Amino acid sequence: MSGKTLAEKIISAKCGRPVEAGEIVEADVDLVMVHDLTGPLTLDVMEEVGVRRVWDSNRVVVIFDHQVPADRAASANLQKRLRRFVREQGIKKFYDVGRGGICHQVLVEEKLVKPGDLVVGADSHTCTAGAVGAFATGVGSSDAAMALLTGSVWLRVPETMRVRVSGKFPDMVGPKDLILEIVGDIGAGGASYMALEFVGPTVKSMSIGGRMTLCNMAVEMDAKAGMVPADEVTTSFLGGVVLDLVRPDEDALYADTREYDVSELEPMVAVPPRVDDVKPVGEVEGVEVDQVFIGSCTNGRAEDLETAARILRGREVADGVRCIVIPASRKQYLEALTSGVIDVLLESGCVVGPPTCGPCLGGHMGVLGDGEVTVSTSNRNFIGRMGSPKAKVYLTSPATAAATAVTGRITDPRDLV
Repeated sequence: MSGKTLAEKIISAKCGRPVEAGEIVEADVDLVMVHDLTGPLTLDVMEEVGVRRVWDSNRVVVIFDHQVPADRAASANLQKRLRRFVREQGIKKFYDVGRGGICHQVLVEEKLVKPGDLVVGADSHTCTAGAVGAFATGVGSSDAAMALLTGSVWLRVPETMRVRVSGKFPDMVGPKDLILEIVGDIGAGGASYMALEFVGPTVKSMSIGGRMTLCNMAVEMDAKAGMVPADEVTTSFLGGVVLDLVRPDEDALYADTREYDVSELEPMVAVPPRVDDVKPVGEVEGVEVDQVFIGSCTNGRAEDLETAARILRGREVADGVRCIVIPASRKQYLEALTSGVIDVLLESGCVVGPPTCGPCLGGHMGVLGDGEVTVSTSNRNFIGRMGSPKAKVYLTSPATAAATAVTGRITDPRDLV
């Protein structure tokens, strides 16, 4: 019998027996997460089945992030309902407005997820938490409700695609450009219900933030999970706690293996309306924009804002362009404040908002109007994603976004350094 991939190892442990790709299993979960949009839908299912108590209030996380602060009365009432649920259930891992930030950032930075965990969240980008060596996946509100009530989830053990990355990033090129390159290569449905296992010397040298960027966009290839095997970087991030660092076996059987070398990688851009229509920045340079958004669960960390500040320091946002910056969490905001990065962004003419998903999903704080064009560091550029279905969204790295904010048109950040 061949060895096991990281996904197979984790799911085997949660099933109490060895499993193989293709099996449909019921697995124990370590954590269930819902947020202000999906939480009320999950409560509807709980009420429909007539069960009032969650299986373990210590393993439930509720985070307000999508439309915060509440943008209208309907949102405020949904949040009010969830607050009541949290109180009634005795849920301690609750991150209200101003207490946490974007759910995927909070799960990782608050160290709620550890290597070897199986995590389900009522949001497709829950796969972000795979950056610390967990199997984290998004589920629908019905599945989230069942996990809340039973502590388990039904799933198909995914096949695994191994993505090996080597080489050193050129200046002003980073993990976001890499994952855009990978999405463009594999395609929007090219990893359907698979686990993507990111490995190689380039990945090992990445920060947890960089790894989160890779895992975050695994779902854009229709993957079930994105994962980075835990290592010394993970251990250091988690505070040096001795953990069982679950790793794939050397003789694990992979459905596919892809190799990438970043040494010659250029800044990449996903062209609307497809995430996998990816081109080097030189092929789309000059496209005029109305708005630049730097933030989201993909690229709203302090290190991303610092990259943007490198470009914006001593410069101003172009006339006719609005640049909206939203840190991914309170902690990331405070770090950027302490380092002086927020000062640089404000002095250049950026609008800095509180941690929220906001404009990424067309919620608020940066919704696009008819015919408007934006460059965004988020993860999706579907029609209507950030507001009007007549708007256009180009996806880039923080460096390319900042350079675009300065010139008012899509710009290669290497030209401004």
